Amino acid sequence: MKKLTIYEYPKCGTCRSAIKNLKSKDYELEHHNVFETAPSAQVLADLVKRSGLDVKKFFNTSGEAYKEMGLKDKLPGMSDGEKIALLASNGRLIKRPVVSDGTTVTVGFKEEDFNRIWS
Repeated sequence: MKKLTIYEYPKCGTCRSAIKNLKSKDYELEHHNVFETAPSAQVLADLVKRSGLDVKKFFNTSGEAYKEMGLKDKLPGMSDGEKIALLASNGRLIKRPVVSDGTTVTVGFKEEDFNRIWS
């Protein structure tokens, strides 16, 4: 069975849709609730690197924590290391779900992307 790690929030509708999609393809999922325990800076740095995406793509820009902290204006002046440390300090800042098989990483859920990448 194919195994994936999913960083998610169980009450998030987008996460539930992603989980349903992956389970329908017989993936075994290892769940990490980012609201309870954010991934460490080291884990996040690895996920960012493997994803090939800019670290800013890992921020939940529509979330309350992002808006309350005024990050729209602060992020441009921060280094990638500072951004990763910020994500590791507050799981609510992380765009969900983040899915990884140890090589490939996806951020967020778009059904067509999942069907292509996690087929």
